[in-house]
Parts: sequence; structure tokens; C-alpha cells
Amino acid sequence: MTDRQAYIDKAKARLDQWEAEIDKLKAKLEEAGADAKIEYAEQLKKLGAQREEAKERLHKLRDSGDETWDDVREGLETAWERVEKAWKDAKSKIG
Repeated sequence: MTDRQAYIDKAKARLDQWEAEIDKLKAKLEEAGADAKIEYAEQLKKLGAQREEAKERLHKLRDSGDETWDDVREGLETAWERVEKAWKDAKSKIG
């Protein structure tokens, strides 16, 4: 397995983990009171948007050629940083 493929596999696993965590937060949303639901929904919306950006960048990474690999990889790293920040923000507000 090449380093590139290993990186893609790791990124896919990371994205799958985010999907599972978002599902957990969605379950909390269903159990929350009316006021909390509004806050949870807003946090999930932000988290979902960041996750979608990371997913899009992962697809670009898979399709990138050798000449664009580094640039696309750096873009994915930036997207991960935003997802992680959104995740931390959501967790601090949702619990």
C-alpha cells in the first residue's frame, strides 16, 4: 500500500468516525427539551457543514493527480481542523 493510499484510508476512517459521532449527537437532540433542541440543531448544522467540506476534500484527494496531491492534502488538513473545532464547540454546548 502506498503512503497516498494509506493517507486516504486513514482520512476515510476519520470521516466515518465523525459520522458516528454526529449520529450520537442527533440522538441527544431527539431526547433534548425544546430550548436545547434549538441549540443542538444549530451546532449539528455547523458540524454537518464542516463534515461535508471534509468529505468533498477527501473526494478531491482521491481524484487528484501527483502534481496536485500536496495542495489537495493540505486543503483536507485545513478542513479537518475546522471539523475538529466545530466538534469541540458542539460538544461544549451539547455535552
